Amino acid sequence: MAQTESAPAADKAAKAPSGPPIIELTGIKKTFWRGKEPVRVLDGLNLEVATGAFEALMGPSGSGKSTLLNLIAGLDRATDGLVRVAGEELGGLSERQLARWRANTIGFVFQSFHLIPVLTALQNVMLPLSLTSLGRSERKKRAETALRVVGLEDRAAHYPRQLSGGQEQRVAIARAIVNDPKIIVADEPTGDLDRQSAEEVLTLLGTLARDFGKTIMMVTHDPAAAEKATVIRRLDKGVLS
Repeated sequence: MAQTESAPAADKAAKAPSGPPIIELTGIKKTFWRGKEPVRVLDGLNLEVATGAFEALMGPSGSGKSTLLNLIAGLDRATDGLVRVAGEELGGLSERQLARWRANTIGFVFQSFHLIPVLTALQNVMLPLSLTSLGRSERKKRAETALRVVGLEDRAAHYPRQLSGGQEQRVAIARAIVNDPKIIVADEPTGDLDRQSAEEVLTLLGTLARDFGKTIMMVTHDPAAAEKATVIRRLDKGVLS
């Protein structure tokens, strides 16, 4: 459930989207093996996230936050339980179907920007479109639109080394949204940024949820970053609270 320790947090929950869930996890268990020793990371977890929500997931290191994000994004499979995201039951998809679903549904933003240094901002944003049937002019048009959304249309010809950290992360966000995904998963997106750059990136994520209807799932250790979300969830020992 949403964080309710304080009045501001309760206000956030009241403002959270109340539409149909785009993410539904039921009875999720995830076990990894350390040699012959089972390590249960998630234990009977249930989660519903409304379409257009901006949610922050907090918890101590090793609590399963990134594992949960990977399950939602179709990068990993649950040991047990139902994972339904954007209308698809992910457990029933083949690896090929899952890859196609990810390409059409999920945008990824990480702590490290993962930009290719020898490509311009525009070329980096165009990369996810390279395996589509779109022609180059249409790929370029979509990438320019994505850069405009993140406020960097005037940096299209710049290389990563010519950009600030905050600008690099905004290029990474443009790359994440160029395919018009329904859901953006963000794993510590402000971890390598100074406070001002972090504020700009968090404001952008909020805008993508509020004005563009994107559902944002963000893992963060930073309480100030979490406060920008409309819902704050906490994960500890494989259980949400």
